[in-house]
Amino acid sequence: MSTRTFRITVRGVFDGLGADQRAELLSRAAEHDVLRAAYTPEGHLSYDLAARTAFTFRFLDSGEEEEDILEASERAEEAARAWLTERGYGYKNLRSQAEDLSQAPLGKRQRRAAAQKNA
Repeated sequence: MSTRTFRITVRGVFDGLGADQRAELLSRAAEHDVLRAAYTPEGHLSYDLAARTAFTFRFLDSGEEEEDILEASERAEEAARAWLTERGYGYKNLRSQAEDLSQAPLGKRQRRAAAQKNA
């Protein structure tokens, strides 16, 4: 059985941030810039408080079965909640979206490489 790779995106909105919390997030904005966003096992947070209070965590997980994506999504949401709660950041509207990369359509280069491999 092969390992499946899952990309889980957890989105939400900061809620009730105090002035100190907002200042802390703004001071660390460069490391959480969307241009540096990546799917990682520990999760990568991105936000742009100057534009809006929304945030996105990106997680990379894996499993053996197609159904494992549900557990991966639950782990990602729990990790996002824990990160926010540890730091005292209020949040709302937390939701996740997961993608099984083994089910993702191949890009043009991937199709070409697969065709050459099979030829």
